[in-house]
Amino acid sequence: MVDILHRIGIKSPVVRIYNAITTLEGLAAWWTEDVKGNPQVGGRIEFSFLTKSGDLLGRMVMEVLVLDDNKFVRWSCVEGPEEWVGTDITFQLSEQDGQTIVLFGHRNWREAVEATYHCSMKWATFLLSLREYVETGTGKPSPHDLKIDNWN
Repeated sequence: MVDILHRIGIKSPVVRIYNAITTLEGLAAWWTEDVKGNPQVGGRIEFSFLTKSGDLLGRMVMEVLVLDDNKFVRWSCVEGPEEWVGTDITFQLSEQDGQTIVLFGHRNWREAVEATYHCSMKWATFLLSLREYVETGTGKPSPHDLKIDNWN
């Protein structure tokens, strides 16, 4: 199994980061504007990634497995690209030295394929968008995200 792992510090109380990753409004502000569903444990959240002209680039559905207030979030991908289905996305939060540290994981990829490389870089840009959203009030969710290659 292969994991994508990132660590980022955000100058904000942990509750603001937790809300940004556990509410539809928060997720739409930093990951993708097209988000809908039920963000509670057992619910499913659908994330669609569109071009600025509205063409669909990709769609993923996450089942919410764990919500540990202000500490930990875990989703499982139940629909989407073949490489994503069966993977888990985790956010572990802790306060250190006036920052909230986010340990992010996109775990359990069956193998490292080209999509893994792309997604690792995209997750890094979206985590920077999360930080920008929480610290300034404005993130860069899809379709306004940083484009990194010919896949987006």
